[in-house]
Amino acid sequence: MTADRADLVVVGGGIVGLATAYQLLGSHPNLRLLLIEKEDRLAAHQSGHNSGVIHAGIYYPSGSLKAQLCRDGKRELEEFASEHDIPFEHCGKLVVALHESELPRLRDLEARARGNYVPGLESVGPERVREIEPHAAGIAGLWSPTTGVIDYTAVCEALARCIVERGGVIETGRALTAVEKRGSELVLKTSRGDVVARDLIACAGLQSDRVARMIGVRPKEMIVPFRGDYWRLTDDARPLVRALLYPVPDPAFPFLGVHFTRRIDGDVWAGPNAVLAFAREGYRRRDISLRDTAATVGSRRFVGLGVRYWRMGSAEMLRDYSKRLFHRSLRRYLPELRLDQLAPGPSGVRAQALDPNGSLVDDFRLGGSEHVLHVRNAPSPAATASLAIGRVLAADAAKRFGW
Repeated sequence: MTADRADLVVVGGGIVGLATAYQLLGSHPNLRLLLIEKEDRLAAHQSGHNSGVIHAGIYYPSGSLKAQLCRDGKRELEEFASEHDIPFEHCGKLVVALHESELPRLRDLEARARGNYVPGLESVGPERVREIEPHAAGIAGLWSPTTGVIDYTAVCEALARCIVERGGVIETGRALTAVEKRGSELVLKTSRGDVVARDLIACAGLQSDRVARMIGVRPKEMIVPFRGDYWRLTDDARPLVRALLYPVPDPAFPFLGVHFTRRIDGDVWAGPNAVLAFAREGYRRRDISLRDTAATVGSRRFVGLGVRYWRMGSAEMLRDYSKRLFHRSLRRYLPELRLDQLAPGPSGVRAQALDPNGSLVDDFRLGGSEHVLHVRNAPSPAATASLAIGRVLAADAAKRFGW
């Protein structure tokens, strides 16, 4: 296969795009597949800027794509990691309730998790909370021992090696700029020349709605970027957290809230907050794109979202600029944590899809047309579910594209 002609082009070198290409070549070994990524490296955005959690499926509504593909994807991810000597660990996750008012929500969460067949779940009281996490606060909790951690960048690198071994071509630094239909073929305009292909699968993450419009699709969803900043616990504070320590989710707020994550390398991250990013790929407060900001704040969808969550959004913005306020939030769950035990950590940007009425899209959304498949929404737990998402897309592609 030459780099300017392919049977299928996958757009996006994050974990979902890589997993999709891997699954496609596994089921169709003779496929001439080209994967293009606009950055100079793979996993440059969401896949390389997440906390590394292997989710067990606690949070997702029964029957949703998230629930199904998280469960299947977790198993496939761990099998893949074992086969390719990628370290992972079942460190476990403890969701803690601080007040009696949270207990009904904790019970609802347990019912949802059991409905998703999350293995090994344990409803715990304060003594068991202290046994699992000796330094944590909490009057009750939900313990998920099979929740784990992994380095998703290492997973992406292994997937890339497998794709090349299976005959696929990966090109970084090649951005998609337009798509034209020419007879039965697609002409993909890129920053490094045209690519002629029969079919296309777009896994573009933070740029998914824009790539959809390039393809000629009018997406229902609009992407709004939310930046999340983490603090790192200093070396002397790491022993305060044994595993993953999470709050009971608040249904009035669309994100999980601050939590503690022990990484596969032993580091401990605290956070994240969730604030509007002023650039879709802006990881610092000073990263500003006038185009991205205007597209977001000028949208009726975002105005509707802002009206709904303005109180919480304001609190998140204040905490983003105040280490003391962030520390105060963390100490509710880890009372012994001192201010001087927080060091600046990394940031990530989440691609949050909004529907036309301004509501947040919660489930995965996959779809397409005759010669195009498009991942329209794939937030967390997409990394955990990536191989299952890729398998679903590969099966859909075979059927839709008439292979």
